Amino acid sequence: MRPGPAGTRTEMDSTDRNPSESEIERLRRALDAETERRLHVEKQLEQAGVDFEEFISMAAHNLREPLRVVASYAQLMAETYSGRLDSDADSHLSTMQDGVRSMQSLLTDMVEYWATDPADSQPSPTDMETALRQALLVTDKQLTEAGATVTHDPLPAVTGQFEILTKVLRHLIGNAVKFRGATPPRIHVSSRREDLEYVFSVEDNGPGIDPAFRERIFDVFKRLHGKEFPGTGLGLAFCRKAIERQGGRMWVESKIGAGATFCFTLPAAD
Repeated sequence: MRPGPAGTRTEMDSTDRNPSESEIERLRRALDAETERRLHVEKQLEQAGVDFEEFISMAAHNLREPLRVVASYAQLMAETYSGRLDSDADSHLSTMQDGVRSMQSLLTDMVEYWATDPADSQPSPTDMETALRQALLVTDKQLTEAGATVTHDPLPAVTGQFEILTKVLRHLIGNAVKFRGATPPRIHVSSRREDLEYVFSVEDNGPGIDPAFRERIFDVFKRLHGKEFPGTGLGLAFCRKAIERQGGRMWVESKIGAGATFCFTLPAAD
């Protein structure tokens, strides 16, 4: 600050008010370097994701063939030697077949989970009523065997990937059938408009879910019932990841003994 008369404030020197040009240049270079570093990290993460999906796909493909061979021979042995050996042998063959089927199902679900956003499939207007019909066709046998009833309100069009959203509905309906109570499953699908998105609900009359586990059920490989029910622990994890990739959210509303309602949002097509 330049000296002035006593008792008065004087003008601050420009070198005190503003950083020097060299300081500005140093900060600019540091900012550019940080931006470049962040872009490099983002590219590495993106490439790592692509490489991992390719690895999962290739690993699953390479494992399916030996599993198919084991499954074929286990089936052949069961048909050829059933009843001709002791009961332990029959039990061992049945366990072998169950293990192969579980492994095949796990491989399928792993590929499905890590490929929820195929590059050649872009979000577009998708009729959710058509997606539901497709999901019901795939689960028809499962629904018939359980005596399940599925009803729905008129469903709207949303912005999303038809194949992915069909799989989400298939998983949610399949779960309602798998984790059912003493009475035949009743499932109802509905939607409501909220601003620029729709909120969908898949409601069932099952035994319900303890509120303490409402988030845990969406974790990868988390199974609340252990081996009591068949499954890989990837179905609900896939559903949440898929909905988030479509720009939505997913959660569950439930309590013990009162069924469960799985809710998710999707952008409206209009």
